[in-house]
Amino acid sequence: MKQPQPTVSIILVNYNGAEVLPDCINSIEKFLPISDCEIIIVDNASNDGSPELVAHNPHVNLIKLSDNIGFGAGNNTGARIATGEFLLLLNTDTILTSNILPHLINLIDTHPEVGIIGPKLLNSDGSFQISTSPAIGIKGESQARKLNDDYEKNHNIRAIEQKFQKTQEVDIVVGAAFFMRADLFHTIGGFDEKFFMYFEESDLCQRAQNIGYKILYTPDVSLIHLKGYSIQKAANAMAVEYRRSQIYYYQKHRPLWEQLVLRLYLLYKFSREFVTSANPNCLKILLLALTKIY
Repeated sequence: MKQPQPTVSIILVNYNGAEVLPDCINSIEKFLPISDCEIIIVDNASNDGSPELVAHNPHVNLIKLSDNIGFGAGNNTGARIATGEFLLLLNTDTILTSNILPHLINLIDTHPEVGIIGPKLLNSDGSFQISTSPAIGIKGESQARKLNDDYEKNHNIRAIEQKFQKTQEVDIVVGAAFFMRADLFHTIGGFDEKFFMYFEESDLCQRAQNIGYKILYTPDVSLIHLKGYSIQKAANAMAVEYRRSQIYYYQKHRPLWEQLVLRLYLLYKFSREFVTSANPNCLKILLLALTKIY
């Protein structure tokens, strides 16, 4: 008997997530209507036994890759076999605490101009987590840095949270929880796989906006995000990857003068750091700042 088409395809890209993946899957099974969803896990060549933790779960379609192809490419792999009308892209370090789908589906159904929605993200203690970002650029990154600095230093946390108390159009929603139309995802070609990690959700949001869709943030539904779990495991390598992706994003979307300002900033910042620390990653970033990315 032919299975009915699911409304939502839930895609998770896993890399060595043994400590978080079971809790994520358990929360999905507990709160979401599994009969109307499909769960696709793309494993990026993990070596910690995490794929085996879900391999026999009847609700999970596990795709095991022989290489780590990155976050965006992993999601693209899952999306190619997804059959749902909508995609819910989740990080493995997220935990659902309620059924967020009815609100997200209703919101996107009643606003045809909306292509992507980001729910409210919470820390493990239930406190507010920044879930959006201004458009990437010299001005936007400066605004985002100040906002995050204030947040990390507990400056004006109440005022920051107050800005995000209502559903609103934003430039970027954090990729930890990404709800979008499947047909839009395929129309714009999914994630740009040249972004191995970082800036891939910003690029996807920008390309959706380029063809006329809006990005929404809604605080009316939320989930827990154990922020930074995957990054902490490879912090040094990821510092270089962050800058490579940043330069590439500017090449794609920002005017020439902003590209030049970014590169001059990186040359200044990391030449000073290299002199004082002799960190080889500083040298790698300096070389990136002098190179055309792709």
